[in-house]
Amino acid sequence: MVASLHNPSWNSYPRTLTSKMSGCKVFNKLESRIASVRASEYTTDVDVKAEGKLYLGMDFGTSGARYALIDKDGNIQAEGKRDYPLHMSEEAVDWVKSWRTTLFALLEDIPVSLRAAVASISVDGTSATTLIVDSTTGEPLCRPLLYNESYPEALPLVKAIAPVNHTVCSGSSTLCKLVHWWNFFNSAKQSAVLLHQADWLLWLLHGRLGISDYNNALKVGYDPETESYPPWLLAQPYSRVLPTVLSPGSTIGSMKEVVRTHLGFPKDCVICTGTTDSIAAFIAARANQPGQSVTSLGSTLAIKLLSTQRVEDARFGVYSHRLDDKWLVGGASNTGGAVLRQIFTDEQLQKLSEQINSSEVSPLDYYPLLDIGERFPVADPEMEPRLHPRPASDVEYLHGILESIARIEAKGYSLLKELGATPVEEVFTAGGGSRNKKWIAIRERVLGLPVRRALQTEAAYGAALFAMKGADS
Repeated sequence: MVASLHNPSWNSYPRTLTSKMSGCKVFNKLESRIASVRASEYTTDVDVKAEGKLYLGMDFGTSGARYALIDKDGNIQAEGKRDYPLHMSEEAVDWVKSWRTTLFALLEDIPVSLRAAVASISVDGTSATTLIVDSTTGEPLCRPLLYNESYPEALPLVKAIAPVNHTVCSGSSTLCKLVHWWNFFNSAKQSAVLLHQADWLLWLLHGRLGISDYNNALKVGYDPETESYPPWLLAQPYSRVLPTVLSPGSTIGSMKEVVRTHLGFPKDCVICTGTTDSIAAFIAARANQPGQSVTSLGSTLAIKLLSTQRVEDARFGVYSHRLDDKWLVGGASNTGGAVLRQIFTDEQLQKLSEQINSSEVSPLDYYPLLDIGERFPVADPEMEPRLHPRPASDVEYLHGILESIARIEAKGYSLLKELGATPVEEVFTAGGGSRNKKWIAIRERVLGLPVRRALQTEAAYGAALFAMKGADS
């Protein structure tokens, strides 16, 4: 037994994955049934009996949180968002208080007339955002260690025990954060448990400490293929704080009575394990066949490919998340929309894009970066941005940048294939860049593949699909 569950009534729960439920089967089933998503808010004069059961997903991102409430056919019945209130503590943001406040604010935002129909709830959070909490009270023993924080002093210690090029061999991995806490904080280590952001938020709803999912636990060293923590990790003294790991979308238990009665949720409403924000966004796009992928064109460029083979190589920032009997292989580049916004306004991007001939190949060869350093498909912390020469025509300049980012995307998919992943056959696109039709046309030409905008890309929607999976299990 790895980390004992910290609630006596819960010690009998299986420590590893409880089933081989294929979430992909669930999503395949949904694919044929899901109607077009309604973007408008749902009115409160709804007949709950006619709607039947509803499934709630909540996404906790970097600056705010969203919720999506869907029915059995995937139609959105209500949705909303909240920015995090910036509670301060000693001149720093008290993220624990901000997240807790936002969680219950979102629950209160759900139309009262719909709450009685909510059958299940799941939450996604930012990957590798880590909380070390008291195993009795659940209160944090130190401030949260955020997803984008790196602890290089812990990296040599992690590399000394982990396999070469393992996913945890990154200064921002959950394991590096755990080692950092273990070595540099004087907390009560005998009564501690590690949780990820989504785990902790779900604990506020179900009250059973020490439960995570295999997507969130990947970066602490959990092996989803063997469904266990590896021996090299269990041999470490801090392994006692590791959480129990279940598959995403597994039923944990009922909602806490005090929460349920206060907010008006039904007695049979269950809380399900969550996932990471990027996995939830992928699931929302409904890419469910090997060879299908999602490229997210936000501030940075991130690609995720559904593969029958697991691929991991820390040299290139490539790792795989398990999706039941398949693998979600991906990496994230530092190129992307943030570079475009540094050069052009939104209005300029729109007007200049309209003048681009997307069928023509741009002769300009750039590597658009905001700062020095690249993660994927080339891992080079010393790589410098390349955005010159700049032609006199802004249309040509934008064309060259868009095409150069498309080439980086193509190189990423080529690298995944070289490493053994299922070759990409179709690309769904998400993020702000997915609205640029000329960019999509350029990418189709460069990739030599069909590229289409995902109809649904909100991570909260993907979390709701995991909630549906848990309710149906």
